[in-house]
Amino acid sequence: MNNIFDRSVSDIKGIGEETSVQLGEMNIFTIGDLIEYLPYRYEDYQLRDLAEVKHDERVTVEGQIHSQPLLTYYAKKKSRLTFRVLVGRYLINAICFNQPYMKNKLTLHETVTITGKWDQHRQTITVNELHVGPNVKQQSIEPVYSIKGDLSVKGMRRFITIALKQYGEQITENLPTPLLQKYKLLPKKEAIRIMHFPSNHQELKQARRRFVYEEFLLFQLKMQALRKFEREASAGTPLQFQESKVASFISGLPFPLTNAQERVKKEILHDLKSPYRMNRLLQGDVGSGKTVIAAIALYAAVLSKTQGALMVPTEILAEQHAHSLKELFNKTDVCVELLTSSIKGKKRKDILARLEAGSVHILVGTHALIQDEVVFKKLGLVITDEQHRFGVGQRKILREKGENPDVLFMTATPIPRTLAITVFGEMDVSIIDELPAGRKSIETYWAKLSMLDRIINFIEKELAKGRQAYVICPLIEESEKLDVQNAIDVHSMLSLHFQGKWNIGLMHGRLSSDEKEEVMKSFSENVVQLLVSTTVVEVGVNVPNATLMVIYDAERFGLSQLHQLRGRVGRGSEQSYCILLSDPKSEVGKERMRIMTETNDGFVLSEKDLELRGPGDFFGRKQSGVPEFKVADMVHDYRALEVAREDANKLINSPAFWEHPDYEFLRSYISNSGIIDGEKLD
Repeated sequence: MNNIFDRSVSDIKGIGEETSVQLGEMNIFTIGDLIEYLPYRYEDYQLRDLAEVKHDERVTVEGQIHSQPLLTYYAKKKSRLTFRVLVGRYLINAICFNQPYMKNKLTLHETVTITGKWDQHRQTITVNELHVGPNVKQQSIEPVYSIKGDLSVKGMRRFITIALKQYGEQITENLPTPLLQKYKLLPKKEAIRIMHFPSNHQELKQARRRFVYEEFLLFQLKMQALRKFEREASAGTPLQFQESKVASFISGLPFPLTNAQERVKKEILHDLKSPYRMNRLLQGDVGSGKTVIAAIALYAAVLSKTQGALMVPTEILAEQHAHSLKELFNKTDVCVELLTSSIKGKKRKDILARLEAGSVHILVGTHALIQDEVVFKKLGLVITDEQHRFGVGQRKILREKGENPDVLFMTATPIPRTLAITVFGEMDVSIIDELPAGRKSIETYWAKLSMLDRIINFIEKELAKGRQAYVICPLIEESEKLDVQNAIDVHSMLSLHFQGKWNIGLMHGRLSSDEKEEVMKSFSENVVQLLVSTTVVEVGVNVPNATLMVIYDAERFGLSQLHQLRGRVGRGSEQSYCILLSDPKSEVGKERMRIMTETNDGFVLSEKDLELRGPGDFFGRKQSGVPEFKVADMVHDYRALEVAREDANKLINSPAFWEHPDYEFLRSYISNSGIIDGEKLD
């Protein structure tokens, strides 16, 4: 938009100093901000047949008052006004809360129009709006804005009406003509008018479609530009290795690669040979064989006379990875060493000296790898496992221990494609979406808490066979707010029940790192047979003898988290089981339990999880990498997201984009975003 839209919002008639401050709290500072402050939903006053209205849905009905209104008071000055209304063939109840004055306005047999929430079971509408007389808003679709403080939705509508009347004609287009024509998108001026004041649902759909594409395209342009300039700025060192030697190493593995592993291996080896630094995310479900792919990449780095580093979040996981790699490389002269905070004194000095001299080829460790004393002779490849567990700063320090080493991030958290191309949009993404042949599927069952005795008997049977089991609880201690089983109580109960038979361990987030390591070590060495824990066991630990996972209050977890927990079992040759103990109250909770029992595919579950929970909560907390869009919804609009990504990629890599006047706005948008140094655009 041009300069007039950069003027203060106080230039709009009716907006004084106080209102300006309140609008500023909503990030509305300029006329442009106000005009582009779009509604988050719309009120539709069209009359509908109650037979077609779903439970808890908002609806507008017109009918005749069929009983004298009854006013009752409860609590402190709170009131409830109830009366019956004949709507077509339905005699329904209407409830108005805290509007006692309405009693004198309602007359028996009079026509009223009511808008509110429909309770299908009680045949009741909780009234939001009540109008005496027939429906005068039948054709109206009214915008609803998110507001703060003393501002009202009506006030926002008034300010936006004035702003559009004064400045609407000066709105300029920001999308290039070729894209507008290709997708038959509405011009910006028209789309903004319709978003604020739609005449019908069809034109609103077209206006929304335009803004969904615009938001996704602008976001993806930033991502693709970042990717392009990162690659070009960080000219990596092409690794020189003989593919025949890598092929020979692969043929010597005790198992064949799956088709998915073959595909991913080719993508990674291609990256290693290219003149650009690899920046790749490797996704693979639990047990899909990411470690083998990491080993192949590390071997290629060693053949190229460089070193490799593998950083993992915990000591036990580091030990397991080091052990696995030593076994895989036992027929080669590759030297693998482990470095954690537990390795001290003479042994530590020896490893560090040999690392600096270059005789240690692959170093596996925790964040101990990023300490100043750790010096590589020539670091060529950095692999980070469960990369979301490390901060950006930690990953950067490890990367800087070499001269633009290739970087591979690995995760066992299957990330839906829509999230991967937004949160990790500047990376290349590889997916192992196939499990090795012969792996037994984990049998998953949903049980009510009333069946606890039967489940304890089942735990006893598994332990009697020499197996081990996990019991997972959502909380550490009892909570007044949440009626959920807690780890300390469950540990006490099971310790009493199995007293003298088996050792019961307890693990939770309040233990120190050393204490957690000690508990997990006892479990992995079968000193502890039954481990009661919170979700701190979610990632990484490999105990092949554990065949049973019981999860208390399973409805409290997202699908992806349940799947991660389930993945702690099923790692050996014996049949494994996961029991979800849950009495969900909501339909979403029941749906989660049903889906978990129907599939073991982490990618299917991750897509469902995204649909049920939304992108902001996918990682178990508000993820800063998930962008906030005004109109677009990355779950429901995923096709538009993919189209926008392809278009952004083509534009960024096209010479015309950097030269043609049609793309001037988009070029300046990228430059002003702060992602890329403006000089690079000249």
